[in-house]
Amino acid sequence: MTSDPYFIEVFLDAPSCRRFRRLMDGAATEPAEILVDTVALDADVRRVATVDLDPAAIAEVEQRLDAVRDEVGTFFGLTLTAREGVSVLRYEQGDFYLPHVDRATVEAWPDAARRQIALVIFLNTSVAVPSDGQFSGGELCLIGARVDVVPQEGMLVAFDAGMLHEVATVKEGTRDVVVDWFY
Repeated sequence: MTSDPYFIEVFLDAPSCRRFRRLMDGAATEPAEILVDTVALDADVRRVATVDLDPAAIAEVEQRLDAVRDEVGTFFGLTLTAREGVSVLRYEQGDFYLPHVDRATVEAWPDAARRQIALVIFLNTSVAVPSDGQFSGGELCLIGARVDVVPQEGMLVAFDAGMLHEVATVKEGTRDVVVDWFY
């Protein structure tokens, strides 16, 4: 399997991204957990909120992900069979996720060992001086591939779930993403 990331520059169009962000504005949130020996909260390692988004919106993204499964699998030389299920995340100013991998053998979350490809869909854009709907910072640093991905609205990036990566601190604004994993 290649260590290069796979990109779909326009996975979601701008109106869809704006609609998802508006839905996120009114949704319930809770702190996101990390996988270590168990599933736990640790704000020193990861500070981000999981957003409880409308099931119809989730289904829309999941349908689009299923439609590109074979394309992504071909790029990585894998036969991908299923997905874990979409999570929606909101990084506020100061939020981050230190270096980690998404594939792990953890008794509390056995499916984490099945993760082959991590998927990140950016719902807004990182710029030096943010305006409405934008943010600064929050790059996806694919340490294992030596690639820093600057978030662009609607872009999907796929990478080996065993690759060391991190989310840089959001300097200003709010970074909104959808994540999932192909098995």
